[in-house]
Amino acid sequence: MSRSSGTTLGSVVESAIRCGIVTVFGEGVRRRNPGAVVNAVFAFTGTYLPDAVERLFDVEFRAWQRVYAGGAMLAHAVGMLGPYDDTWWWDHVTHTLSTTILAGFVHAAADRRGRDPAPRVFAVVVVAGLFWELLEYVIHAVSRRLGIEPILVSYSAQDTLLDLVFDVLGATLVLVFGDRLLGNFAPDAEPRDG
Repeated sequence: MSRSSGTTLGSVVESAIRCGIVTVFGEGVRRRNPGAVVNAVFAFTGTYLPDAVERLFDVEFRAWQRVYAGGAMLAHAVGMLGPYDDTWWWDHVTHTLSTTILAGFVHAAADRRGRDPAPRVFAVVVVAGLFWELLEYVIHAVSRRLGIEPILVSYSAQDTLLDLVFDVLGATLVLVFGDRLLGNFAPDAEPRDG
């Protein structure tokens, strides 16, 4: 497959992902599910982050990287229609996917500056994971207090701990595979120091 046909296929898949997210939005409206609606809006917006990153940092995403990021957004949006509640592993997969995107960004930024990505990736992932879990808890508590449907749900202390475990798994995957899979973001990287 040539680079242009890979890019074209990637564009088609990206468009299909966006259509899927719009479908989740419509289904969320139909079900009067504010969590699905809000998550679909954020997910749809998230599919355009690669474009923004390319412009801001003068890098180029590979087609598979764009599809990967969009697929993660779609998985989050679809999850709000039931899989988060009905499929025990859905939350684990989405936490891992999201974390690999965040960790990948940190890894690439560290590489571009010639820094060791490992401590930075783990620090950002742990802090962001804790912040996210606190945000879920606060939104759920406030929603319950106001008697409205929460847009984020905090299930239990065990769920929170598992979310953090899968966040660390995502960070670890990026550290293991990041140099090989993310090299296009730091082609002229400085030699690494600590």
